[in-house]
Amino acid sequence: MLSQLSNDVRQYLIVTGNYWCFTLTDGALRMLVVLYFYELGYGALEIALLFLFYEAFGVVTNLFGGWLGARWGLNRTMNIGLGLQIVALSMLLVPTPWLTVVWVMIAQALSGIAKDLNKMSAKSAIKVLVPKGENSQLYQWVALLTGSKNTLKGIGFFLGGLLLTTVGFHQAILIMTIALGVVWLLSLWKLGDDIGKASNKPKFSQIFSKSPEVNILSAARLFLFGARDVWFVVALPVSLSSQFGWDHWSVGGFLALWVIGYGIVQSLAPHITGKRNNQIPSAKTVTLWALALAVLPAVIAIGLQLAFYPLIVLLGGLILFGAIFAINSSLHSYLIIQFASKEGVSMDVGFYYMANAMGRLVGTLLSGWVYQEFGLINCLWVSFGFLLLASVISLWLPKDTSQS
Repeated sequence: MLSQLSNDVRQYLIVTGNYWCFTLTDGALRMLVVLYFYELGYGALEIALLFLFYEAFGVVTNLFGGWLGARWGLNRTMNIGLGLQIVALSMLLVPTPWLTVVWVMIAQALSGIAKDLNKMSAKSAIKVLVPKGENSQLYQWVALLTGSKNTLKGIGFFLGGLLLTTVGFHQAILIMTIALGVVWLLSLWKLGDDIGKASNKPKFSQIFSKSPEVNILSAARLFLFGARDVWFVVALPVSLSSQFGWDHWSVGGFLALWVIGYGIVQSLAPHITGKRNNQIPSAKTVTLWALALAVLPAVIAIGLQLAFYPLIVLLGGLILFGAIFAINSSLHSYLIIQFASKEGVSMDVGFYYMANAMGRLVGTLLSGWVYQEFGLINCLWVSFGFLLLASVISLWLPKDTSQS
């Protein structure tokens, strides 16, 4: 069937398949590291520090990666990302006494670089394939890619908890290393075209976006993802384990289902936000959905403060938060592809995901520190504040996004 498709579509399907396989291992690795090192006696802040370089290097990678993608082609940045993830996984195969905080941070740094090279490559390729002016189709394609990625990441969370319970940490890492190695070799063989390579090689000085729309959206994205990760990355799984007595299987399974549902809602976001009426997202759409999301962490925090069925409030609020956050994320993902210049698209996309990585970095660090010092409730109030900022920033987006 692949032979009957156009060459561009075949190449994009290979990129998407690579991205899916990578995402599966990335989600599993995240859950393995959080649960395994909590089991070894690491505190919440120490676990957050394990992901410090993962997020920090994502900031740098998105800036440099977008520039490299425009100069070298997205096939090369994709394959480099897959290779680096294999190296990162291999570093965790050392004996347990060698798994110090510094060593794991270095491995996570490589994993963070790999993840952002893959994401930038996959997202940027859409802009190249969808004809200019087909905004409704672009929104649908972006939503499907983003939603399927997060669904697979949720399956990865489940896989991580399952593997840790059944075969242990080191065997789980070995299985994922071998599987991803096979995918990498196939990618080196089949992914041969320079998708997204700019006709004029961009200068390094052009890595920072000069587009007001991209800059505004990037600032809103920073606070949107910081608001999620400030309570989701460390505070939530550790709370479920320590305060509610959940085992690894339960934590991994529930968070996996949450992310899978989140991905499904992302895929359906165009229909929820008005695609059937040929409506595409505007500044008002983005602002209203961000405000709707801001209400939820505040409501959850108040419920926990009042000790009103705390587990039900936490889990029910988390499910609603995931659904509305998914719509917010899908709106943002569409708009960055819409705002990005088609010539050297990866540079605008890379800058935007640099802001995304910065938000995740800030959220991850705050998740560990605020939880350790002040508890889960205060993590939720920080999330509320971040979402209010994201809403205000979104007001400056262009009212008519179809002309961008």
